[in-house]
Amino acid sequence: MHYLVDSYATAYPGQGTELAKVACEERYDVLIIVGGDGTFNECVNGVMEFEQRPILGYIPAGTSCDIGHTLGLSKDVDQALHNILHNQSVKMDVVKANDRYFCYVSGNGAYVDISYVTDSYLKKKIGYLAYVLKGIEELFTIPKLRMRIIHDKGEFKGRFSLVLIINSKRVAGISMIYKPTLDDGLVDVVLYPYLFPINNIIFLIGFFLPFWSTPLVKRFKTSKLNIITNAKSRWNIDGESGGVGNQTMQVYKQAIEVIVPAYIKKRYFKNQA
Repeated sequence: MHYLVDSYATAYPGQGTELAKVACEERYDVLIIVGGDGTFNECVNGVMEFEQRPILGYIPAGTSCDIGHTLGLSKDVDQALHNILHNQSVKMDVVKANDRYFCYVSGNGAYVDISYVTDSYLKKKIGYLAYVLKGIEELFTIPKLRMRIIHDKGEFKGRFSLVLIINSKRVAGISMIYKPTLDDGLVDVVLYPYLFPINNIIFLIGFFLPFWSTPLVKRFKTSKLNIITNAKSRWNIDGESGGVGNQTMQVYKQAIEVIVPAYIKKRYFKNQA
């Protein structure tokens, strides 16, 4: 079998979105993305503007690559290409937050800025350890977020130290959701109430017990969210800065097609034949 392939290198932030739009306009069959979570996010934002979208192949090449890990994809180029050439695509949910789409996480509060404030030179030198060092820096600066969070079945109101909206298994290299389903039109929400001085203890328990839901860590699923807040801290969207203030979120069920190994389809995509 023969393929006609065009290749492009991004030269500035946002160009991934522009190239993905071109792939849709020119009716490419497959769009292969090479890069980190941010690059994948840019391309998804491009294709989501079109009704007819190419199938996505992904070769993870970033520092953390949470999307790639969740989808069972290797950073080894040969293995990643083998997946693209020999496996089938699945339809995956995408979430829209205000005017921007995300694939695996949006969050606000403690530590969410680490992925985009960590020095890029340090990331290249020591990889994931750079995130750990930056996290230690922020250990004693836990924000207090006043929020009203309206979801499918009600609302929560109060002070939170961390709010995560997750469409993935992993966030920041940690398995945050025990058994995620990525094609059901629902997103996992995890809320950490602000409880000084034990916030970091609650984080540790919540991070390492992803099935744990108590008054200290609230977990639920929803198809939409309306978050009202006067917090000045910035939202993180798929590892990049995502603005401040109120957020209106909507899940787009099975909106993109991405090629994954068969065992990942069986594990996380249970609403497809």
